[in-house]
Amino acid sequence: MPGKPKKILKIIAGIVIFLTLPSLLFFGFLYFKYNEALPTGVQGEQADALAHKILNALDYEAYKSTNYIEWTFKKRHHYEWNKANNTCNVYWKQNKVVLDLNDTSKSKVYIHSFKNESDMAKELIEKAISYFNNDSFWLVAPYKVFDEGVERRLVKTDDNKNALLVTYTSGGSTPGDSYLWLLNDSNKPKAFKMWTSILPINGLEASWNDWTTTESGAQLPTFHKLLFIGLEIDDVKVTK
Repeated sequence: MPGKPKKILKIIAGIVIFLTLPSLLFFGFLYFKYNEALPTGVQGEQADALAHKILNALDYEAYKSTNYIEWTFKKRHHYEWNKANNTCNVYWKQNKVVLDLNDTSKSKVYIHSFKNESDMAKELIEKAISYFNNDSFWLVAPYKVFDEGVERRLVKTDDNKNALLVTYTSGGSTPGDSYLWLLNDSNKPKAFKMWTSILPINGLEASWNDWTTTESGAQLPTFHKLLFIGLEIDDVKVTK
């Protein structure tokens, strides 16, 4: 009988190794293949000029005059964003949070359509803020290159193309993150590389190719590819 627990422990250890070793090897492969140091760039007029070219390529004026954007991210979170009032209804599972983005303490929480003001409501508000910050970034990130607290740097890529490195020194859920915008010949974003606190590999690239021109004239993405993962953006509706 004393040998039986040892045998069980060996079996458990074997299962753990069997399940984790391939994952570790796969992560190691990805790390050595894709991990990059944050590039250096030059701040100043040239970087700002390139940022303006990106905004012009995407018709920033049309985006700025867009008062309402609705979308679904990865078929999990749905948003009704009133840009004019700076509020957003965030839906997931049985939850609805009416976010007041000017003063999040004024936000309201509904669970199964019933208003909730318990301690759980505070947690759901924080979760809705995190969802909104992440999911709206995948929708409108190029329009945020002149947000407060953003540093812009002009970077030359290996093929001697101009790229824009933006670093968010404040705001959002993860200040300090950096993104290198890769552009096509019209200065329209085609991808960015990411140096973020939530990703274990630096410099991962995500596509920004699947654009749609909305009724307001603003251009918004409908899909991103990150390695073998697809990030879908559906049900996009806008109004001026």
